Amino acid sequence: MSIRAATNDDVPAIQSLIDRSARELSIGYYTAEQIDGAVMHVFGVDSQLIADRSYYVIEIDDTIVAAGGWSARRTLYGGDQMKDTEDPRLDPLHEAARIRAFFVDPAWARHGLARRLYNECARAALAAGFTRFELMATAPGVPAYLSLGFTIVERVNTPLPGGVSVPFARMTRTIE
Repeated sequence: MSIRAATNDDVPAIQSLIDRSARELSIGYYTAEQIDGAVMHVFGVDSQLIADRSYYVIEIDDTIVAAGGWSARRTLYGGDQMKDTEDPRLDPLHEAARIRAFFVDPAWARHGLARRLYNECARAALAAGFTRFELMATAPGVPAYLSLGFTIVERVNTPLPGGVSVPFARMTRTIE
């Protein structure tokens, strides 16, 4: 098992991982319509994270089985399809870094991969001067983030095209 910064060459494999993870691990948390809407309009690769070298992949036998990262930029969640403006940098003295886009292959769920990604993100964010994290969690992600020490600050519903609304939870924690 190895962890490394994602590259543009990884994007197709990451997008496939996101689709599998979201579709399989969201069952029981979201309806089929909510899953389809989120996969189409919310979940996806944020190419800025790859350019910033703050998005990581975990590989087992040369296969990407998990991906996730952190960001020193304003965007809280969503892939490239959600962005239409510049993504300015955050001030580490006054703002929280973002935990972004954690997805795990369903076959590897609950094997500590999200914790490994989190530890890599925390190390890098601390080195960049950040002391807090903020994230927007999916319903199936909430238990994992709670186990990592995050607390729920707010529950929100994100309206999507087609009249579908998807619930998320904004969460925070101190980086230690």
